[in-house]
Amino acid sequence: MAPWCPAESTKPVFVGIYGAVIGGFAVSALFFLLSSFSSLAAPPLPLQAAGVSVGGANLSSALSTPAQPETMYNRPIWKPPPRGARMPPPRAFRLTREMVSARARGGVIVVTFGNYAFLDFILTWVRHLTDLGVENLLVGAMDTKLLRELYLMGVPVFDMGSRMATEDAGWGSPTFHKMGREKVLLINTLVPFGYELLMCDTDMVWLKNPLPYLARYPDADLLTSSDQVIPTVTDDSLENWREVTGAYNIGIFHWRPTESAKRLAKDWKNLVLSDDTLWDQNAFNDLVHKDFGHPVVGEDELVYSYDGKLKLGVLPASIFCSGHTYFVQGMHQQLRLEPYAVHTTFQYAGTAGKRHRLREAMLFFDQPSYYDSQGGFISFRPSIPKSLLLDGAHTVESHFALVNYQLKQIRTALAIASLLKRTLVMPPLWCRLDRMWFGHPGVMEGTMTRQPFLCPMDHVFEVHVMLKDLSKEEFGPHIDFREYSFLENPSLPKQVKESFLEVDLCSEHSTGCSTANRTKKGRPVLLPRNSTEQTLVDILTSYKNIKILHFSSMVDAFGGFSDAAVDTKFRNRVKRYVGLWCCVQFREIGHIYYDMYWDEKPGWKPLPPQTKEEDHPPWS
Repeated sequence: MAPWCPAESTKPVFVGIYGAVIGGFAVSALFFLLSSFSSLAAPPLPLQAAGVSVGGANLSSALSTPAQPETMYNRPIWKPPPRGARMPPPRAFRLTREMVSARARGGVIVVTFGNYAFLDFILTWVRHLTDLGVENLLVGAMDTKLLRELYLMGVPVFDMGSRMATEDAGWGSPTFHKMGREKVLLINTLVPFGYELLMCDTDMVWLKNPLPYLARYPDADLLTSSDQVIPTVTDDSLENWREVTGAYNIGIFHWRPTESAKRLAKDWKNLVLSDDTLWDQNAFNDLVHKDFGHPVVGEDELVYSYDGKLKLGVLPASIFCSGHTYFVQGMHQQLRLEPYAVHTTFQYAGTAGKRHRLREAMLFFDQPSYYDSQGGFISFRPSIPKSLLLDGAHTVESHFALVNYQLKQIRTALAIASLLKRTLVMPPLWCRLDRMWFGHPGVMEGTMTRQPFLCPMDHVFEVHVMLKDLSKEEFGPHIDFREYSFLENPSLPKQVKESFLEVDLCSEHSTGCSTANRTKKGRPVLLPRNSTEQTLVDILTSYKNIKILHFSSMVDAFGGFSDAAVDTKFRNRVKRYVGLWCCVQFREIGHIYYDMYWDEKPGWKPLPPQTKEEDHPPWS
């Protein structure tokens, strides 16, 4: 490394040092004021502490040799700074070649970035990698709040200088496009450092160490994921680029620091900076396809692209999964392959939907408080007749008949959860038809989607709406919920899982349904069908210390609210919980709204709106 100042400039050294010290103090003081703290006490980690072994491998083994002193750059991941230590000055978090060098292993650095709204996604991303033994990673912070939190938790972080707001950026918003431009600028900073770069969005997780796979293709300048939903290969080789029709997805891609890759990064930067409304992914696809189509000799899985010199490969969507190939098709399972990654694309409820998808798959790492609830939980065994699930053709009519039958049970469960102030564990949802943004014949032709299939909750429910703090005066009390796999999650505490009571429905007039037979220790509690509010409260509030009440069925479990005002508020709430199915082919308006109270409308049929005036949810 070059000396700090050349020999001929030694006279002003004292002045330079003095100015740097004074300036450093001033910047540091400002940083501390903005962060609202002067000394640090690391908060409890939501993840495994340093030194814990997973699968026999110590995840916090020192990244440096004894000859290298520990610094904030090479400190083991999840090891927080010493208690009481002061926050390093802002300049310490600048992204430099030296910082990357301290974290890189085998010439590779793995990077993601985001703002504070994605803190839980980022921690999940880091946790998956460290569980896999991958610690050559860095996280870019777009705001000082995220920077502080990650530093305190022992996550290697750098300041992107974005000064971005801490709130979520909705897809397609100006902030969303700003984040895209920041990614392009970040790539242009990192690639010239001379390290291979595995760039990732925060809404994806790693399930298997990807670095050995990427090393199989040393001649590739760029390996990218894609939105391909039809398999072009059935093994773990790269996609057949000749058959790929889906857009290249820049949520997961691997750059090598070649001259062609550097030129592509620079042209990409110039393009997105020239138009604030341009989506970075579209710009990337346009550039890559400028000169595209000649196979690389001896490397048939790679294709020359961009300038006719850049060697490109497309990662297989069966194992570098999209939200469709993983959550809907289960392509990796059908092809008996081990997935490397899942990216939460192809979903319908924004960031909340992405989080819920990962929770359903038990891939999201939540705070311990998520796995408990002050009022406890309610779950139930769903009932679906074989005829609705399996018989007949898969049509719009048979799909809605299946979903509506489930909606009626979920509506009852939501009412009981609201009444008892418990959190509802949602049941698994079955669908006959896929959901997209455009007309299709039920499932997309050529995909491996099976019918019927276990569909993600956001196919039917507006997950983001269910999480909102709606006005209690208009919509009644909030109803909390959990994903269908919640009770099987290894993170569920033993004391919660074992605090479990069955609730069986019975006929009110049968002798076995009498009050005397409802509370025998070690046996299910008996609850009359179509119970009133008072009956439910009288029987079940005596078990308020039981964490999980599991109903044998929700069919006719509750007779309804007696108070008209309470009933109206509940209806206002749950009507907004369901979304729409999309879409009937060859129709200007092809979507059909789900209706939580479909059964109260004689002759209800699943039909798209006939006019634009009719195109609104049933509650509006």
